[in-house]
Amino acid sequence: MIPVTSFAGKTVAVFGLGGSGLATCHALIEGGAHVIAFDDDARKVAQAANTKVETADLRSIDWSKAAALILTPGVPLTHPQPHWSAQLAHDHGVEIIGDIELFCRERRNHAPDAPFVAITGTNGKSTTTALIAHLLRHAGRDVQMGGNIGVPVLSLAPLSPERHYVIECSSYQIDLAPSIDPTIGIMLNVTPDHIDRHGTIENYAAVKSRILGRAKVRIVGVDDEYGRGMAKNLMAMQRQIVPISIKEIVPHGYVGGEHNIYRTGGSEAEDIADLSGIGSLRGRHNMQNAVAAIAACSALGVDDKTLQEGLRSFPGLAHRMEQIGTKGAVLFVNDSKATNADSAAKALASFDNIYWIAGGLPKEGGIAGLAEFFPRIAKAYLIGQAAEDFARTLEGRVPYALCGTLDAAVEQAARDALAAGKPAAMLLSPACASFDQFPNFEVRGDRFRDLVKTFINQT
Repeated sequence: MIPVTSFAGKTVAVFGLGGSGLATCHALIEGGAHVIAFDDDARKVAQAANTKVETADLRSIDWSKAAALILTPGVPLTHPQPHWSAQLAHDHGVEIIGDIELFCRERRNHAPDAPFVAITGTNGKSTTTALIAHLLRHAGRDVQMGGNIGVPVLSLAPLSPERHYVIECSSYQIDLAPSIDPTIGIMLNVTPDHIDRHGTIENYAAVKSRILGRAKVRIVGVDDEYGRGMAKNLMAMQRQIVPISIKEIVPHGYVGGEHNIYRTGGSEAEDIADLSGIGSLRGRHNMQNAVAAIAACSALGVDDKTLQEGLRSFPGLAHRMEQIGTKGAVLFVNDSKATNADSAAKALASFDNIYWIAGGLPKEGGIAGLAEFFPRIAKAYLIGQAAEDFARTLEGRVPYALCGTLDAAVEQAARDALAAGKPAAMLLSPACASFDQFPNFEVRGDRFRDLVKTFINQT
């Protein structure tokens, strides 16, 4: 745990009592704050009370005594409208921040030299976060990894000058961290997502860009218009950046080719890493992730030989192009994390002869934008609320089956792929949220993995 001492002796309101919310309560209490916590879910309130956290409906407290509201990132700060707790804090002039901001303040107060790598982007941030942590550990560094990747930042080991903190940051978390100041800030990419929470994609991109403003090293993906805009704005303010690209040569940055990663000077490029044959980093999207990770670890002083060794031992992440196993000539891949079409595109671009399981709770735009990958798909197996809409998009272009459930889709797709008798990939890459049938993408991916392993082990 990282005790939060910056509110010692003060009253702090906390809204949201999931994993990060509870961790925040205990970190504040450990640091000497008086915490009053609440959640719209009565079960979470009861669970928190059982851990000796003081709970009370924040609508009934004396806000004049509150030094801050610590808001869970899953609760709307501004759009489509502020959550009632945020509105109350705003009306009483109480600052609203999140756990990443608390971490930043503690780091400045107690271990300002502790290396802090903050990673954001619409896609790829979890893999990039895990890869950076893996490479640094391979180099013998003391590493803590957390944030949006699943471990609350305040649950990590206490701050110390030599300890490296590799933190994945969602746009929601950055929005609640006004003074975020990483040693290395990484902005991978921006594509339309979370517009309901930020109002416009321009607002969404502006929030993402804050991860760069106070960073000592600013690594910027320049392969989309928003990243290029951030780079241009920073250079106009005479701020140094490290551009990264998998589409073009960028000076004084890092570039991903077909298989190799290059460090570029003014007019020269140095070949520093090769991703050939690394299954956990298959696909162009993972090339961008690897380029960002190499840039970050190089800035922290890791040599190229150690980086190449670390790349080859990277196991990858569950639910992100996770290779579950093979049967016959069929490779089974769990990409449940692909909750939008742009993310699914990365997986579809990485394989041929695909038996594709897609669908769930649809997002704006559907799968029409994936048309260029349709020739790679042998057959689609459609599930969830999006099934009929996806079927209309695929009609006459890709054979499909309306399966309804994941269980039915796995059974049909696995048998079809195996019966074809040639190399194929059976791919779960839903291009949808999971909430119509599963609590989250992890549960969906776990179910897929279990079903596939059962099939593989059948005689």
